[in-house]
Amino acid sequence: MSACNQMEVDTEVNVSTSSSWSVAKQNQSGVMAAPTIMPSVTVSLHPLVIMNISEHWTRIRAQEGFRQQVLGALIGKQTGRNVEVMNSFELKFEIVDGTILVNQAYYTTKEEQFKQVFSDLDFLGWYTTGEAPTEKEIQVHKQICQINECVIMLQLNPSIRGIDHLPVTLYESIIDIVHGEATTLFVPVTYTLATEEAERIGVDHVVRMSTNDIGEKSVVAEHLVTQYSAIKMLHSRVKVVLEYIKSVENGTLQANHDLLREAYSLSHRLPVVQGSTFREEYYTQSNDVALITYLGSLTKGCNEMNNLVNKFNVLYDRQGTGRRMRGLFF
Repeated sequence: MSACNQMEVDTEVNVSTSSSWSVAKQNQSGVMAAPTIMPSVTVSLHPLVIMNISEHWTRIRAQEGFRQQVLGALIGKQTGRNVEVMNSFELKFEIVDGTILVNQAYYTTKEEQFKQVFSDLDFLGWYTTGEAPTEKEIQVHKQICQINECVIMLQLNPSIRGIDHLPVTLYESIIDIVHGEATTLFVPVTYTLATEEAERIGVDHVVRMSTNDIGEKSVVAEHLVTQYSAIKMLHSRVKVVLEYIKSVENGTLQANHDLLREAYSLSHRLPVVQGSTFREEYYTQSNDVALITYLGSLTKGCNEMNNLVNKFNVLYDRQGTGRRMRGLFF
């Protein structure tokens, strides 16, 4: 079995079936090449990219209050015909008269920032969200091709449900003659999932924290609900104690010394942190921490200075020995 039909994950997913299903639906849009045209590259996709795109789309939807298309750049490594998509970042764009215009200046800034951290990763393509490629994606793809001629497009469908494969499709572009004119068309590209050990652990943690076995509530939501219930109960009971003390002060209720002693003990269980003693001890502790940090910096500086002196002595001794040896021959 070839690499294009395998996936480096525990649960095998038929990516080729996913691409074929998408092609059958997308041929109606008029932006797809003939099914007989084969892709020229093989793609390895890291799960981190899929999570970044999903987070990007979810965040924009929560901020705007409605579903909106998002765009971003794909970065990774390319060796010959093998493309490995390893990371991604967002792109800014504007919609002018129904046309998407990518902010080239923003891309240049983000690329420079990523190059400082990931110097070995190059720009490989772009991503978007939606059900199928349209003429809008073709227009954006032409803009992206001004940055890099050979780019791929990744499209994530966040609306699809109840499927047994990832809602992700990848495409590369070709120039074909349609009705006597040169036209940019998309060719579906099969892909495999490539995961590293650290990435696999992170994905597993996200999955465990996002959904449970039933898939109804996340572990984080259950934890927050538990904390909220505990705080709400504490607030209600403290409120009852305060109402009782106020009623005793007003003479509405008869004083119960046992209850008053318990309320007094409860109020003194947590010390008030606004007294002069607290501030003095807090400043002392802050100074101690700052002093320890300063001593650590001094120790590091002394160590670096010692290493510099040792290197200088070694270099000076070598130069002196060289001069003495040359003097023997003269």
